[in-house]
Amino acid sequence: MRCRREEPGGGGKGVQLLKAVEGDPVVNGFFITFEGIEGSGKTTQTMRLADHLITSGLDVVLTREPGGTMLGKEIRKLLLDPAIDPMPPITELFLYFADRSEHVERLIKPSLEEGKVVVCDRFSDSTIAYQGYGRGLDLEEIITLDIIARSGLEPNLTILLDMDVSAGLERNRRADKFDRFEAEELDFHRRVRDGYLEIARKNPERIKVVDAGRGEQEVWEEIRAIVTDLISMRQEGNGFN
Repeated sequence: MRCRREEPGGGGKGVQLLKAVEGDPVVNGFFITFEGIEGSGKTTQTMRLADHLITSGLDVVLTREPGGTMLGKEIRKLLLDPAIDPMPPITELFLYFADRSEHVERLIKPSLEEGKVVVCDRFSDSTIAYQGYGRGLDLEEIITLDIIARSGLEPNLTILLDMDVSAGLERNRRADKFDRFEAEELDFHRRVRDGYLEIARKNPERIKVVDAGRGEQEVWEEIRAIVTDLISMRQEGNGFN
């Protein structure tokens, strides 16, 4: 069994949890997303979780936003290129929605329908936090458009990796990571973090906040415990086969 970033395949049965918009049939897989500010360690922990679930015998698709499809990769280049600046916030917003719509229809939804576990580095909460709280675009309009872009699909579980903004940016600087978002002023990143925490307060059942300011292994052990407990509960009801 292997982990892929793009092409959905194979079968298997999963937990019947996700519902699409306006009466669409129940989707059979399990959808986990990771969120957090720059430098919070999302990508590392996303990969660790995917590897762990594969080792546990589950059929896993590892993906990301933006860039989870061929079209998404091209959109990602535009969104992160420091040379394309300033980009109007509304342009940025619709590029993210184009990426998400393609991602959901071509990869995420088909994979869930096949009973797979989808582990995604960023999803809708990023758009609300960055373009809503960070850029100051209208939150209600973003949420309405996002529902359309993702066809009403919601994660079963979201891991929010939270840490001090300055510490996160320093991590990325040490790792020589630099894109349009790292270049933003500190207040922008603080607004994004505040936005994430507000989203988490409004969605306590779906979003689990993890202190990402600790060491990588300590953070991973908490994530593993959260996911193991949740999947064990679901297995008792419907089961991953």
